[in-house]
Amino acid sequence: MKKIFISSDHAGFKLKEIIKKYLSKKKMNYQDLGPVNDARADYPDFAHKVAKKVKMNKVNRGILICGSGIGMNIVANKHKNIRAAQCFNLKSTKLSRLHNDANIITLGSRLLSTKKALNLVNVFLNTKFEGGRHSKRIKKI
Repeated sequence: MKKIFISSDHAGFKLKEIIKKYLSKKKMNYQDLGPVNDARADYPDFAHKVAKKVKMNKVNRGILICGSGIGMNIVANKHKNIRAAQCFNLKSTKLSRLHNDANIITLGSRLLSTKKALNLVNVFLNTKFEGGRHSKRIKKI
């Protein structure tokens, strides 16, 4: 069973808490890696924590939230075997899983409505990697 690791910075804290409630409602196995409140927090610290946990097991997934989603994405993708995707709409989210086997989604709390963010998380967690011709490309990363 996959485990979902979730984290944010101060800008993403409120959305992180909403996503955690959604994951609990769906009975998904997750672990919050912080922060514990919305006090100023440096996004690299939390992106590194999630990336390290996700890469420990191929079935693990991560959710990172900051103001834009960009900073978290940059940091997470510095880790070997992490394929973080910054997602804005359903199509990019679905393709990040189908074609790129993304294992972390990054979201911008200042750029997405709560409803949109929850829809993106749902698509990300429930879309399977297609494999096939895409597997060869993933190996080249």
